Amino acid sequence: MHFISEQRLDDGVLEREFTLGEIPGTLWTPESDAPVPLVLMAHNNGLPKGRPRLVARARRTAACGYAVAAIDAPGCGDRPRSAADERARADIRRAMQAGEPVDEIFESFVGPLVAEAVPEWQTTLEALLALPEIGGPVGYSGWTAVGIRLAVVEPRIAAAGFFAGGYVPRAQREEARQVTVPLLFLLQWDDEGNPRQRALDLFDAFGTKEKTLHANMGGHVGTPWFEVDDGNRFFDRHLK
Repeated sequence: MHFISEQRLDDGVLEREFTLGEIPGTLWTPESDAPVPLVLMAHNNGLPKGRPRLVARARRTAACGYAVAAIDAPGCGDRPRSAADERARADIRRAMQAGEPVDEIFESFVGPLVAEAVPEWQTTLEALLALPEIGGPVGYSGWTAVGIRLAVVEPRIAAAGFFAGGYVPRAQREEARQVTVPLLFLLQWDDEGNPRQRALDLFDAFGTKEKTLHANMGGHVGTPWFEVDDGNRFFDRHLK
């Protein structure tokens, strides 16, 4: 892991950009005399780590006493996109503009993205836990499809917060039954891109006995800010 920049923010959080091989990432850490728990934070469907909404969430969580890390998934942010990625993104835009079904296009696009992203998250996790300022346990927040897969294959994930707004491939909907860590699931009741019943069915499928559903009125980007604080309290219960 190679740190390429750092700055101390107004809230006392240290923000550092890093590279890990081809993986670009950002790490936010609080001022602390002892190692702190870690939260891996991913934007839905591989949006860039620098999106203002993710950065705001990360800074708030770091200020509450956590190390927070975000990476750009393959083909996201400044990482090069394959010709297949570009075709899939163009097909999604065309279908949405035409009012046509998009599930099969998302399936062919998001499924491979999850398969590529999860090993990179595991590589990043290994490097982060080697830093002296980071201890454990580890939480996950954000992109549901990647979070499901990561919670199934990575035993160091102790709790997870999932956002229901991103497309979840069929393989991960089946894997949901194997998720056994404590779970907080956020749902926007009127999310125009994610059918409500499919999200409720997914929540029902999770195998954990400790799961909580938070549903709020509004569309895809309308998640209330107080859910960030509720999410941090959820991590306080399970990571501290």
